[in-house]
Parts: sequence; C-alpha cells; structure tokens
Amino acid sequence: MTQFSDIKVSIIVPVYNVELYLEKCLLSLVNQTLNEIEILVVNDGSKDNSQKIIEEFQLEYPTKIFGFIKENGGLSDARNFGIDRAKGQFLGFVDSDDYVSETMFEEMYNLAIKYDAEMTICNLQKVDENGSVTQKLTQLPGFPEKIILKDNLSVFSDISYFACNKIFHRDLFDGKRFKKGVHFEDIELIPQLLLQCRTLAFTPNYHYQYLERQDSISKSHTMKGLDILKAVETVDEAFQKSRFADQKMALQNFHILEGVYTFLAYLAFVKKDEDFYKMSQSLDKFIGIKGLETKDILQYKRFGKNYLLSLPLKKKLYYLLYFFGLKGLIRRLMKN
Repeated sequence: MTQFSDIKVSIIVPVYNVELYLEKCLLSLVNQTLNEIEILVVNDGSKDNSQKIIEEFQLEYPTKIFGFIKENGGLSDARNFGIDRAKGQFLGFVDSDDYVSETMFEEMYNLAIKYDAEMTICNLQKVDENGSVTQKLTQLPGFPEKIILKDNLSVFSDISYFACNKIFHRDLFDGKRFKKGVHFEDIELIPQLLLQCRTLAFTPNYHYQYLERQDSISKSHTMKGLDILKAVETVDEAFQKSRFADQKMALQNFHILEGVYTFLAYLAFVKKDEDFYKMSQSLDKFIGIKGLETKDILQYKRFGKNYLLSLPLKKKLYYLLYFFGLKGLIRRLMKN
C-alpha cells in the first residue's frame, strides 16, 4: 500500500452536479500508470447523484480515492480545500467533467524529477460529448522538454493559464491559494506561481481532454468577465515585485494577450448591449492606463508569430473592428 509520505502527485477534483460525467473522469484517474497518487474528490455541495458515484469509487479504490463533502463555495474554494489536505510532492487539478490519458501523471511527474522543474505542462484538446476532438490547444510549440524561465521569459506572456494541464511542486502554493468567489481564478493565480519557477518541463502529448459542455458556465457571458481585468491587475502587482520586474516587454505582452485579447474573446459573447458597452469602457480604460498603443496590440507576437494574423478570419475581423472603434457595427453583426 502507498504510504502518504510516498505520494508523488495529489490530484484534486472539485465536484459540483456532474453526475453525467464524473464516472468517466474518475476512471481515467484510478487507471493512471503512476501508482503513487492520491485522488482528492471534493464534493462542493452537489445536489445530484455525484456523491453516490464518489462513494462507489471510494469502496472500489480505497487506497486511491479520498472523498470529502463541503458546503458549496465554488471552484476556487473546493480546490483550496483539496490543497490544504494534499500530501503529494506535486499537485494536479482535474475538472470533474473532463478526463485524462492514463499516462498523463506518470510522464509529467518523471519530467519534473528529471529536470528539477517546479511546473510541468502538457498539451490539451477540446472534445465534444461524443469524445471527438474539436480543437487541439498546443501550449508551447517548438519548445524543448526543459525550459529555463529566465532565458525564455516570453513563456510568461504566451502560454495559456489553465490549471488543469499542469502539475505544480507543492511549495509553489506556500502562502498562495485560488481566489474565492471570482471567475478566471486560473488567470489570477497561475501566472503568480509561474513567476516563482526557475525551471519548467513540457511534454507535447495531448494528455488532457477538456469537455466543451453545452450547459457550461463559460457559455453564459456576463459582467463577471470583468474579473479577467482584475486578475491581470493582481498578476501585474506580483510581476512588479518579482525578479523579472525590469522586463517591461514581457509584462506588456501579458497585458495584451490576457487583458486585451482574452477579454475581447469573452466580450464577443456577452448577450446584453448594456453589459457589452460597460465592459468595453472598462477595457478601453485598461488599455489607456497600461499605455498600450493600437500598433502594440496589432503587432503582438505569440511564440514568435503575429497573433492577430494567426487567427481565423471571423476572429480577425472582430478584433480589427473593435480596435478601430466600430463597436456598434460589432453588435449588429453579432445579432445577425
């Protein structure tokens, strides 16, 4: 039996009303080729049959599955609950409607040990409810397995800040937790953890399968999107206190990718006109305060290539219309 002190990776799975997807998720975790794991399943006040599924897995896999029940507090709160109880050398986060390859945590753990990396990253892909791949999300194109952060600081502004396709050395969480009660908690915390890293490890394997649910919270776009700008502001403050504080271009590029492009991608699906215009005012204010010129945004390069030019025509057109002040036209087009 695995002793707690021997646990290599603690996998934290927040659960809230996911009875249709939870079994597939947990099966992918109990069948990991890395044996020295614990799977902390945190039932965050579910009202469906999720708890029954958790209990069945606990009975069948008592040395791997550890279930907890808590009052509903949201995703961040459930993850933090798991972090506080985790015993592993590394921590991983899997959303309960997603699933992973059987070798994900073995490969990522081995890379972390091989290169003494504080964070290891894998590729991920979006899948539909039939399991068909709808989009490959390549994370670090052209990068080697070992990445020294100070020599590759462009990574800070270029990578996607998902929590789910990474493992983190537990020490990164000393004094750090996911912010409760906000959306986009990953954008708020993960860049701060990255800034503490010396070495990253990367595998190009698409280990993580991200389910695009039709009823997903991300489909309802509201004023909550302003949390993106608040998250960027928090990271900005952390960057200014980090050993990279003098690397102004890296911070500017982070502002452009997360504060401008990520925010605009969200804004495109905001239903109410009133919300759209209020949020666009907040973005314009952000752009002004950060001193971003339109040419800086249009010329932003991600992984060495012009980001805007790399996008599909529809997205390209949307961004260009916004940058040239044609918001009314955007709204009319969105409704057609």
